[in-house]
Amino acid sequence: MGRAMIETDVAIVGAGGGGAVLALMLAQQGVRSLVLERAAGPPQGLRGEILQPNGQRVLDRLGLLDKLPPHAVRSVRRFNFCRAGGERLCTVDYGELPAPYNRALVTLPNVAHHAILDALEQQNPGALWYDATFTGLRFDGSRVIGLQATRHGEPVDISARLVVGADGALSKVRESLGITAQLHRYPQSYLIAILKAPPGFDEARYLVGKREILGLFPASGQQVYAFYMIKAGSYEAVKAQGLEALRRAWVRIDPGMEGIVQELVDWSQTGYMPTGRVKTDRWVADGALLIGDAAHAMNPHASQGRMQAMVDAVVVADLIPGWLKKNDFSAEALRAFEVARRPHVMMLQRLADEQCRFWNTGNPVVAYLRDRVFRTLDRNARLRYRVLSTTAGLRSRPPFSLLDRVMAAGLLPDPRAQVRSSDEA
Repeated sequence: MGRAMIETDVAIVGAGGGGAVLALMLAQQGVRSLVLERAAGPPQGLRGEILQPNGQRVLDRLGLLDKLPPHAVRSVRRFNFCRAGGERLCTVDYGELPAPYNRALVTLPNVAHHAILDALEQQNPGALWYDATFTGLRFDGSRVIGLQATRHGEPVDISARLVVGADGALSKVRESLGITAQLHRYPQSYLIAILKAPPGFDEARYLVGKREILGLFPASGQQVYAFYMIKAGSYEAVKAQGLEALRRAWVRIDPGMEGIVQELVDWSQTGYMPTGRVKTDRWVADGALLIGDAAHAMNPHASQGRMQAMVDAVVVADLIPGWLKKNDFSAEALRAFEVARRPHVMMLQRLADEQCRFWNTGNPVVAYLRDRVFRTLDRNARLRYRVLSTTAGLRSRPPFSLLDRVMAAGLLPDPRAQVRSSDEA
């Protein structure tokens, strides 16, 4: 019995943030696509999501932003950066951004992603294959003309004019293309949890100390989404120390957690999030390209990993009709995507690594400079807005010049600063 053969215009490997958005946009444009997802069904993990303004803009374009279930989404404007122990260093207010995306949206786990997957199934029934594993590419010479996979254990060949690798930091599509990649695993990862919160917990807190980070974000249903920096691979060791040890650590970092940690009663309320960065020598080949983490995974300090995958998808979806019209999926044609996206992504990767060095530090001198910069940002509206707009995904250039860095460290006055009074803080 021969292998089944399926034909489509675009074959997408991976139904994560980038792959699912791309498939939905193509369906809305009437372009044939097929998505292969190795998982057995939609994701069910613990990880919540912070939708930055640029991600909200993508969902709005898809017609989904206003359809997210209100009971599962929380709008947050103010983010307070504090020293371990609770002292406030800086407050960033998303309300300073242009409407209508002048807030962050904290969703319960997988809410936005499920909305995208549901819309894809409605728009293009049967276009998303679960339990479908990519096994290799199909070539005509050096040009990709499709892929090979298994679906429910059965082999299948897929003919496609374009193959998109949206299969994460350990991308098999990237490997099959022979694209050189540098995968850096950070020495830090995160323990995550969603817990009940007391009334009045309306603003996010981000606490930094000596090799310590604890982030707390208000979530719907009077809950809080927490993430706590731990050594990479140490989740089981942290669990072995017991819940009480974890509760004490959190209260020591943030005394305001006293009324929250009592809700942490079982390890099933927690999860583990590893971190890594991917840099590749190229994102495109004849007949194929990479998006999202497959091309450029980044540290979560940038708050843009999933958002950038979604933006990748939008850019590719807007370019595909032109490639189809010209019937040109050569690497030269596809490079328009990489030219449009790589500078912004590389800037965010550099920024995230810089934040890792300062925010995660155990060096008291570096920690002193870090706290000094936060205090400067709290007073200096110009520099604070640059950081905010970058985090929000609305700025494509680095937030600080060399001179800005000197001023942020408090070593020079900023003649253009708009100073916030203590009453506004």
